[in-house]
Amino acid sequence: MSTEKRIQERDVVIQTIAKLMIPFIQLYGLYVMVGTEGAGGGFQGGTVLAASFILLVVAFGVDKGRMKMPEGWNAVFKSLGLYLYAGVGGLLCIILSLGAAEYLNYYGIPLAKIIGGPATRGFWVGNIVEVGIGVTVMAAFVSIFYDLVRKEESVEEEGGAEK
Repeated sequence: MSTEKRIQERDVVIQTIAKLMIPFIQLYGLYVMVGTEGAGGGFQGGTVLAASFILLVVAFGVDKGRMKMPEGWNAVFKSLGLYLYAGVGGLLCIILSLGAAEYLNYYGIPLAKIIGGPATRGFWVGNIVEVGIGVTVMAAFVSIFYDLVRKEESVEEEGGAEK
């Protein structure tokens, strides 16, 4: 099936609902990632953000999805998320505390004068870690989705389903 036929078969209702839903889904994903006061939520928020992107691709097509988020950006986002996670754990906790704190032990970070008390310090640094996890998970799921789409496109070019 050619790309032109796929564009013609798109439903206006699905596209309109997707345009309305995607920003709210992304906002919910960000809320799940950092909006709660407890630890955790990075993985779940990342999957919700990836699901919003997959909805965009399903509603508007792969070409528009690749325009909104090129595959090269996935590598950047995966690296950025990993650097946020490992950077907070390594740089702040091990180097700045001169080895006095364990990896990702936010209470050992000597930033009390800048950020505030130990609980506040842990909360803000923990949010950076959650964002790092969420960005990595989102980019990984989008990358997996792109790989599946690429596999489907190669099967269609060969002229049939794989046996």
